[in-house]
Amino acid sequence: MNAPSRTTAMTPMVVVAIVVTVIAWASAFVVIRGVGPYIGGGELALGRLLVGTALLSLLLIRRPWVRPTGREWLLILLFGVAWFGAYNVTLNIAEHTLDAGTTSMIVNIGPILIALGAGVFLGEGVPKWLAIGAGIAFGGVVLIGVGTGAAGLSSGAEADTGGVGILWALTAAVTYTIGVLCQKRIMRRIPATQVTWLGCAIGVVVCLPFAGSLLAQLQAAPPSAILGILYLGAIPTSLAFTTWGYALSRLPAGQLGVTTYVVPAIVVLMGWLAFGEIPTLLAIIGGVICLVGVAVSRRRVPDVVVAASAGPASAPSVPAAPQNLSQ
Repeated sequence: MNAPSRTTAMTPMVVVAIVVTVIAWASAFVVIRGVGPYIGGGELALGRLLVGTALLSLLLIRRPWVRPTGREWLLILLFGVAWFGAYNVTLNIAEHTLDAGTTSMIVNIGPILIALGAGVFLGEGVPKWLAIGAGIAFGGVVLIGVGTGAAGLSSGAEADTGGVGILWALTAAVTYTIGVLCQKRIMRRIPATQVTWLGCAIGVVVCLPFAGSLLAQLQAAPPSAILGILYLGAIPTSLAFTTWGYALSRLPAGQLGVTTYVVPAIVVLMGWLAFGEIPTLLAIIGGVICLVGVAVSRRRVPDVVVAASAGPASAPSVPAAPQNLSQ
């Protein structure tokens, strides 16, 4: 017998939380692009995480602390290293050679990678539509690479510059995927706020080797770059994770996750307004194909078809592909 479904309501506060989350995560790509010329990839990650950890600490005041088990500590460590550490560093480096819109389109294949990882490593299986969607999204990434490479050649840039940026963006998507798969296991027992703070703090430790160069770069950086670091730690990291958790506690994950599909479009618009940067036509088409692949991967066989084919003792339907959770 299935458990009763939770009543959900799109209240004004939930709508505000969704809007804040989506805009904050979209703006992160643009701000990273703007700060990149003055602060290196690892240094920017460290600065952002220091601010984020400090602000998230305020949310833990007077909240009960759940003591992780040994296995949970291992997952938390991997979660922090992959998502908050490696993801932020590789994303920042990617935007040294890619515009914000192109980077966001590549990173947005994360939901498919998460679903594939859950199917292979968590035993959730790889449905037909997930495999088809992954193939479509991969084709979109290839098209983005062709468009970006062609643009580099036409502008006289080094031929492999765009390709290297795409590899960094794909690495960011993979490390983000690893982090989410670990987080899925951890949050079965430990509160989301505590998990996020731990991951952010571990990310700080991972990025500590960049502390010396961060201090040197801050001394030479303009005030706008320093404000950018503060913004990334306060808004996309601290605030957006909080508003996302608020909305997620009141809406189904699938319904809420669909809202993140608009992030690349917002990033392209913001990038154009801020820097006059617009992805190439082929890159935009490739990004659209990536989104189509993500949408296809979420297609599910109707429950009535599953029941009819499996008989009275039918197995539960395969869960839909997870959604993109953060930038």
